[in-house]
Amino acid sequence: MTEKLLQYLWNYKVFKHFNFKDIEGNSVEIIHFGKWNTNAGPDFLDAKIKINGLLLAGNIELHIRSSDWIFHNHSQDPNYQNIILHAVFLHNTDLHDLTGKNIPTLELKDYLDENIILKYKKFVHHEGFIACENIFDPEKLPVNFHESNIFQKLEEKSMELEQSLIRYKNNFEAVLFHSFAYSFGLKVNAHIFRQIAESVDFSVVNKIRQNPLQLEALLFGMSGWLDTPKDEPMKIWKREFEFIKVKFSIPDLIFRPKFLRLRPPNFPTIRLSQLADLYKHQNLFSKIMEAKTADQLYDVFSSTKASAYWDSHFNFGNISKVHPKILSRDFIDLLILNTVLPLQYAYHRYHHEETADEIVELYRSISAEKNTVVSAWRKLGLEITSALESQSLIYHHKTNCEIKNCLACGIGFKLLKQ
Repeated sequence: MTEKLLQYLWNYKVFKHFNFKDIEGNSVEIIHFGKWNTNAGPDFLDAKIKINGLLLAGNIELHIRSSDWIFHNHSQDPNYQNIILHAVFLHNTDLHDLTGKNIPTLELKDYLDENIILKYKKFVHHEGFIACENIFDPEKLPVNFHESNIFQKLEEKSMELEQSLIRYKNNFEAVLFHSFAYSFGLKVNAHIFRQIAESVDFSVVNKIRQNPLQLEALLFGMSGWLDTPKDEPMKIWKREFEFIKVKFSIPDLIFRPKFLRLRPPNFPTIRLSQLADLYKHQNLFSKIMEAKTADQLYDVFSSTKASAYWDSHFNFGNISKVHPKILSRDFIDLLILNTVLPLQYAYHRYHHEETADEIVELYRSISAEKNTVVSAWRKLGLEITSALESQSLIYHHKTNCEIKNCLACGIGFKLLKQ
């Protein structure tokens, strides 16, 4: 038994019966179990109980053992002066501080189902993909489970974006550029790409974006790749970069993207060139914010490709088989899911515009991701047909299953009670 589990069982009223008696044998009627308090102070606030015909209103504190009241120094804490009930799993000592104030103690051990406690212990100690995989039932997914996860994720992302908007004076276009840079960098170079993007005022990007050669030169130069040109195109990029540095007073900073453990199509040279090409679009921000369907978004990205030099290169000076470096459908989906939809949500939320239904439909119209987490959920019998399900389950696994937060999980709640 843990205190967190005890609080959970109390909050959801998971008891064999409710004919409670305190340790003195007095009947205790719980009229209102109280509001679960996750901050400092008593565990449940604004509760109501009836004992010996007397109605009491106040707070309830839960402990594994009665003696925990002493160990936690609650008697000296003014936050615990309005306690009306001390509920414990096991009563192991009398507390004169409480009996002197006629505060009853309720021992819960015999009111709890041992099967639930044993099941929770198995969850906590299980080492598989998810704690409940041995008894997982796809039918136990709560109503609107995926929609709820998606909006929790979007709310969290929106809070992050709001911090960026404060920093960049509500310049949504600048924040979009930084977010795109992060996504184009993938896991290996995400932070480095964003550092490159944030180190240059977005007004500079706006002024040179119609010339992808110049934007490419800026990104390559800040990556430290143009110091020693290996061929004529590199000399041109170097000349353009030196011109831009002087004209716009670009800071003398170098960021070095990584190539290690990347497949050639994901080399930072290719991805930065594609990012530069994406920004040749007129009205890119408005097109993305106004898109209502996945097809409208695909139209924005479908023509994006690395510049002609990269048709026959993956790295500077090394010629490879000719192959245009366009954005794959999977990569476009990644950009939409990780950058476009979160910023769309934050943008419309900022302007107090309701777009929940449209956002959900966009998730539904995009294919599910293919990764180990999604595959593991499928093995448990879940049907995953769109990004709504896959994004929801990836988020749920990260925020609940990985840390075994079973008591905050709608699935875990149903499985524990069954």
